[in-house]
Amino acid sequence: MALTTPSVSPAIVVKEIDLTGVAPNVETSLSGFVGQFNWGPVNVPTRIQDEGQLAAVFGTPSTTTAVDYFSAAQYLRYSGNLIVNRQVSQGVSADSAYNATLSNQQVLIENEEQWENTVSTEMFTARYPGALGNSLGVSIFSIESGDSVGSATSIANFAAWQWQDKFDGIPSTSDWATNFSNSVKNDEVHVAVIDRGGFISGTKNTVLEIFPYVSVAAGAKTIDGGDNHIKSVLNNSSDYVLFGKYFDSDNMIVGTKWGSAVPTDGTAIDFASGVSWSNDSANATFVGGSDHSILDAGDYALGFDNFEDKDEIDIQILIAPGMATSSEQITVVNDLAGIASVTRKDCVVVASPDRAAVVGTNSPTADTILTTNQFTASNYLIVDNNYLRVYNKYADQYIYVPAASSTAGLLAATDANYGPWYSPAGERRGEYFGVTALAHSPNKAERDALYKVGVNPIVQFSGRGILLFGDKTKQARPSAFDRINVRRLFLAVEKSIALAARNFMFEFNDEFTRSEFVAITEPLLREIQARRGIEEFYVQCDARNNTDEVRARNELVASVFIKPAYAINFITLNFVATRAGLDFEEVIGTLS
Repeated sequence: MALTTPSVSPAIVVKEIDLTGVAPNVETSLSGFVGQFNWGPVNVPTRIQDEGQLAAVFGTPSTTTAVDYFSAAQYLRYSGNLIVNRQVSQGVSADSAYNATLSNQQVLIENEEQWENTVSTEMFTARYPGALGNSLGVSIFSIESGDSVGSATSIANFAAWQWQDKFDGIPSTSDWATNFSNSVKNDEVHVAVIDRGGFISGTKNTVLEIFPYVSVAAGAKTIDGGDNHIKSVLNNSSDYVLFGKYFDSDNMIVGTKWGSAVPTDGTAIDFASGVSWSNDSANATFVGGSDHSILDAGDYALGFDNFEDKDEIDIQILIAPGMATSSEQITVVNDLAGIASVTRKDCVVVASPDRAAVVGTNSPTADTILTTNQFTASNYLIVDNNYLRVYNKYADQYIYVPAASSTAGLLAATDANYGPWYSPAGERRGEYFGVTALAHSPNKAERDALYKVGVNPIVQFSGRGILLFGDKTKQARPSAFDRINVRRLFLAVEKSIALAARNFMFEFNDEFTRSEFVAITEPLLREIQARRGIEEFYVQCDARNNTDEVRARNELVASVFIKPAYAINFITLNFVATRAGLDFEEVIGTLS
């Protein structure tokens, strides 16, 4: 290419220049939650959209896990934007969770990534830790040593297999193995994963999964080239079990050739060799799975570490758990406040007091103030004062859960229906759902005391429902950022404009680039202004703040000035009686 023109000789060159960039729409209500659950991956943030999916992925709750389960479920009443991270106790071994196995070995496999780095001595292991795995069983059917498909024995044995009605026919030799050699026999097996205890499905001996015609030959493929080796199929597809290695045990005797590769030189191999089961099937029940002790402050902090990197996981709200004691609550909440205000700077934390400060105490307001006064004073932290009485349908009882998850749900619902620059409080946007009662409904004097220290009261008004009756952040210094709507307005604007600014990296800092930046930024701000979130704005990105010195440092500087809209917290109503003959215009304007 020529130095100053696109061609050495005369030519017509067509180019495209894209100047259609915009400030992108961004998520404002993705919420992160760490909790104790009966099932599911550990330390794997998982997006959950409704309570049905919550139960399917993380299991229905026990007494120990009910508070965290229903905290998550309460949020899902308002929004389907919840990212759940299951955590297990990191305490002493006696308190740790274990996966159920065939041989009752104590193993802890938290998630699939950890499993891939584990040398397993188990043939089958429950996919996730917890006592729920003890409900599992596995049944395998294969041709027995010396038998052949189509024989009277194999037909009779298959008919006698308890789970035969779930499969189309008798396993034998796969097409893939036959293509290697006609001397290869009986590499196929059927696998059924059973809920023997009924704790997963609700009915004993329910078939949870079937894996027909999988091969015990190493490297086996389906006819279209996909993995058909039993280990690959189960580990990639099963929601309940992991396959480790072939071995002989008291629980399940495998064929002596299982796990071998199919010979490529025509050598005969019968994968049924060594198989000697009653009716050609082996059945095993999982044992040794155990739940763990209640999570402590350190466990929750480790779980929330998964939300620290904003480039790895997008989140706008972190929901603090409700701890049993004041000291633990302070530790957890302040850890989350640090993540939000220092590490990420793109999200807020929603928190409640500790359980002991609200439930079963004679001085809930004083105890709440005592605890929350030790929370970090930050406009990235939003605090309410309550615990909610909700119905546990799995145990037919009522329990108290921290209000923080429902308060976060109000923020998310406000985002969806109005915008993050609206206050989530009051009768229009601040009503709590699925709540039968409050642990404490503060009176006017108590609300005044709470609001003075940045705690938002949750109140049950007769005939008006249960309402969030405050919209403060925990910032101690009076400013616009001591209000939830202003804090969240700026987070949304900052995130959108920051993403748009990435398009300008490595461009020239000249008048053209600066004008393009302003042209991309202003439409976003105008839209928010039209939706009542901003009163006025001004974007400066010109030679005044991009001096020669700034440009020489390879920088671009833009200043975005915003006058936020202010939510009403106090209403004054003047009712004036006037004498006859007095013109109203004479007194209008004299009142304040």
